[in-house]
Amino acid sequence: MKYHIRKACVIGAGTMGAAIAAHLANAGIPVILLDVVPDKLTQEEEKSGLTLADAQVRNRIVREGFERARKARPASFFTDEHANLVRLGNLEDDFQWVGEADWIIEVVVENLAIKRQLMEKIDAVRSPNSIVSTNTSGIPISSIAEGRSEGFRQHFLGTHFFNPPRYLKLLEVIPTKDTLPEVVQFIHHFGEFNLGKGVVICKDTPNFIANRLAFGSAAFALDYILEHEYTVEEVDAITGPVIGNPKTATFRLMDLVGIDVWEHVGRNLAPAILHDQHAQKYLNSERVNNLVHTLVSTGRLGNKTHQGFYKEVRQPDGKKEFWALNLKTLEYELPQKVRFESIGKVKDEENLGKRLKALIAADDRAGQLVRAITYQSLAYASERIPEIADTPKPIDDAMRWGFGREAGPFEIWDMLGVADTVAAMKEAGFPPAQWVEKMLESGFTSFYQVKNGAKEGVYHPARNEYESIASHPSYIVLQELKSAGKTLKANPGASLIDLGDGVLCVEFHTKVNALDDDIFNMLTEALDLVEKDYEGLVVGNDAEQFSAGANIFMIVMAAQNGMWDTLDAAVRKMQGINMRMRYFSKPVVIAPAGLAIGGGAEVLMHGNRVVAHAELYTGLVEVGVGVIPAGGGTKELVRRILNPAMYTQNAEPLPFLQRIFETIGLAKVATSAEEARRFGFLSPADRVVMNRSHLLAEAKREVLHMIADGYRPLIPEKVYAAGRDALAALRLGVYMMNQGGYITDHEKLIGEKAAYVMCGGELSRPTWMDEQYFLDLEREVFLSLCGEEKTQQRLWHMLQTGKPLRN
Repeated sequence: MKYHIRKACVIGAGTMGAAIAAHLANAGIPVILLDVVPDKLTQEEEKSGLTLADAQVRNRIVREGFERARKARPASFFTDEHANLVRLGNLEDDFQWVGEADWIIEVVVENLAIKRQLMEKIDAVRSPNSIVSTNTSGIPISSIAEGRSEGFRQHFLGTHFFNPPRYLKLLEVIPTKDTLPEVVQFIHHFGEFNLGKGVVICKDTPNFIANRLAFGSAAFALDYILEHEYTVEEVDAITGPVIGNPKTATFRLMDLVGIDVWEHVGRNLAPAILHDQHAQKYLNSERVNNLVHTLVSTGRLGNKTHQGFYKEVRQPDGKKEFWALNLKTLEYELPQKVRFESIGKVKDEENLGKRLKALIAADDRAGQLVRAITYQSLAYASERIPEIADTPKPIDDAMRWGFGREAGPFEIWDMLGVADTVAAMKEAGFPPAQWVEKMLESGFTSFYQVKNGAKEGVYHPARNEYESIASHPSYIVLQELKSAGKTLKANPGASLIDLGDGVLCVEFHTKVNALDDDIFNMLTEALDLVEKDYEGLVVGNDAEQFSAGANIFMIVMAAQNGMWDTLDAAVRKMQGINMRMRYFSKPVVIAPAGLAIGGGAEVLMHGNRVVAHAELYTGLVEVGVGVIPAGGGTKELVRRILNPAMYTQNAEPLPFLQRIFETIGLAKVATSAEEARRFGFLSPADRVVMNRSHLLAEAKREVLHMIADGYRPLIPEKVYAAGRDALAALRLGVYMMNQGGYITDHEKLIGEKAAYVMCGGELSRPTWMDEQYFLDLEREVFLSLCGEEKTQQRLWHMLQTGKPLRN
């Protein structure tokens, strides 16, 4: 049977249900979102004369859930248009819609009886080959499907999304003994390729993998933190990025999840795992449970109530401060600077294994906490095999993807050295499971077999041997290629790597991938080499950010020292490389993900094609540091937005120029690749890839597709210069904003100069001009603004604080 998802239905419009519906819509899937009918009117409904029979009332709960998702920040939907794919209804009037869906996802309250009643109703109306899944996080999957028809049970499984579904990569898929293998395989493929997920197939055990391990280790950590009297701020300084965790660390994560949710999961988990004595000890910690219950009972639930372990406090000037909870007095206290000598020594070390080794060896309080939570988490993970997984790999994948960690527990263990760590763990009172020592005794020194940076095998405890890990055809990992000797050229800022099949890749690797002379030199060398001996080029990397723009330290130093020829040459060089890529004789595909702002956006806009990750955050933000886009970005927005309109006779340019002006002048940053398309940064021909791990492989595939399709370089295009009349209108708008107090005098100057470039200067009449004309205007204005004292103040402020200055 071949399965398709042409339409989905999500039942339950709470936080998770509505967000899952949103992400299905992001993938282009029409979604039905259903929830219960209210049993009483609100005061507003009563005042309006509405009754429980009115459709407006009957759909109130589902509508409110949908609106929360639509207004959520960070956004649940890629764009407002994606929200239009969701159709709202209720479980009484519209239940027959369930029969239209190819995938039905249940996301209702965590109550077995309610879920079973719902499944009975679904069984009666579902189409024969539709897939039904539950998003439960704790109820056994098989028990939910008890009593259902054979066809239902064959198409039923667990699909546990992590919140927020758009941003967290993990999707745990939990089949039952009745689930057809082809259904599991299809959902795995759909989750990975269509929804962008990292899919882990799980056993039907309490809380599956990620939450089981997370709560087992977090319960210990909280008990240890309270026993040894660490502060909230100390813990979050220790347990964040320095040990491979996200910035949310420990207490910020609990506030994000919701302290009430934390209590609910912990309370339900403990009786379900009575056999797990390791976790029981800490899940039943009186001091931890008393603290959590006190916060819940007093309404301090975390981010949703603006106070939990942190309290959001507004200062008189409107700025936010986050005051931390004193874990003894339960009062909130002013923010404190937390410093540990051991963390200071390793904070700039990029290698996670080296950071952890140094911290574990440290004798200060940071080292003490890192030792305890690391050793306990490794011991606990080993104890859960084979209960929750047969090998370390599903556990590592789940912990990385579910919680945004750099590495899973067994990956960390390999970094530390398994044998040495086992001895230290036993001495510290955290002995690992017996199979770990058996592994070492059998001559296996690590959990993974690694060759050229790629994992080729994982240790299987039951078989006492390595199990091969199949290479993924949709994955290209640059570090693995570099380890395999595929680097053709390298300098401090960039590398040129052979992707195979005649396709090369330029990888940036400066700090935040800021553009510098090394990067531009490598791009030049890459284009030279491709032109002679290769088929095409990809510009992309495996880093979190594509590029945060130009190296502004170089800019401000050159400006302050009057090195105008140097600065002029640098801008010319960037413009020249971008234009060479745009009209290159062979395909150049840009593969951005994460931040691509300022100069990073300008590079993106000058490829022949873009293959972008869905989570792309791009924009021309140069006004924030007092300049304008000068690498071709201003010219490109005029070409992309104004040109198409002006091919129509008697068209009026001003509305399009205003749109361009707002994009640049307000430093708008698209919050998804699809929004970037709306802003004009991506073209209709550019592709969006949902799974970040597939991005480079898809970009390479696009190069090969363009070649097979008979690629020809673009024909140079003229750009519409609207001239002085349009410029006068834009200048008037800038003047009014300044007079109204919306922008400063310096921002007025920047705005006027940006408008000058957009309109092609003071031309007496509209004219179609060469691209180089606009590039020269960009460069002229950029250099003049760099000479302004207030621009230099903005540049230094950004360097020192990471935030824009409005002066």
